[in-house]
Amino acid sequence: MSDPLRIGVVGAGNISGAYLETLSRLPNVRPVRVAARRPERARAAAARFPGVRATTVEELCACDEVDLVLDLATPEAHLEISLAAITAGKHLYGEKPLATTTEEARTLLDAARTAGLRVGCAPDTVLGTGIQTARACVEKGEIGVPVAATAFMTTPGHERWHPDPEFYYRPGGGPLLDMGPYYLTALVLLLGPVRRVTGLSGSPRRTRTIGSGPRAGTTFPVTVATHVTGVLEHRGGALSTLMMSFDVWDSTLPRIEVYGTEGTVSVPDPNSFTGDVRVRHAADSVWHTAPVLGGYADGGRGIGVAEMAHAIETGRPHRASAEVAYHVLDVMEAMLAAAETGDSRPVASDFPLPEPVPAAARPGHPGQG
Repeated sequence: MSDPLRIGVVGAGNISGAYLETLSRLPNVRPVRVAARRPERARAAAARFPGVRATTVEELCACDEVDLVLDLATPEAHLEISLAAITAGKHLYGEKPLATTTEEARTLLDAARTAGLRVGCAPDTVLGTGIQTARACVEKGEIGVPVAATAFMTTPGHERWHPDPEFYYRPGGGPLLDMGPYYLTALVLLLGPVRRVTGLSGSPRRTRTIGSGPRAGTTFPVTVATHVTGVLEHRGGALSTLMMSFDVWDSTLPRIEVYGTEGTVSVPDPNSFTGDVRVRHAADSVWHTAPVLGGYADGGRGIGVAEMAHAIETGRPHRASAEVAYHVLDVMEAMLAAAETGDSRPVASDFPLPEPVPAAARPGHPGQG
């Protein structure tokens, strides 16, 4: 194996610790720099991980010791950071969504293509055993021909726990662009690309109040839809019903279910790397838990970066690809547009289906997916 790919992390918010923990333990990647809008956060993050130094975004992108920039900043900052990284000749991996609009996403993808650089994007949870096992069940024909699916994400809102939640309620946020990528990426890996969508949305509360941390009690405005629902028509003919909400206090809805002509697959939380995949065959009267049929067994935020590093080394496509992320963003943008007009919208983008992750694969280890 060649030397580890050196990672510069931009953003030191809540999720950065999970990424740094994973990247620090994998053999083919090594975090070396961290930068943040608040320098004290970068210093605090760097202090936890030997060999990681705090710096500025500009210095990180220009640094010869950084091979790939991991963009964990808030969505509205993605385009500026991504273009700075690409201009500096760095590969890029970003948190979801890929950008706030498909126009912005196309700008950065065109820049990367011209520069001959790779772009990857979260979520990498779909590379874990949960979604990969569900995908194997569907592809093996365990439920016959897929007919439909449902996907539900319901919560009363992230302001209840996040100390700085405003970005969730500005353009680039909302339940669809924040949590939708987990569910939509899982759906398109299970059922293929989407060709048409409908949608409706609402925003019953125009303000939210921070519920924890030093700014608890602070009220801020809501400028995006906080409840979005719609139907996706996949190119294979299956129909998925989607509901993403920051306005539901509790529910007993499933995360994702896929319905076929010969049975049903119950899919675990796509915001997690693991979880039981349950199958009900038409000929059975009970549910069965499927054995693990694929996926990284020791997943954590950052395995997509390590898998991408291995793909760069071996010259093959990486799985947490910009093409999948762009298609998911295109679907979300079309849903929100359909919600404004009350009609259906076509989705023109497509993507090559990433290779499945073999069972018992370990991220960052040569020859293991």
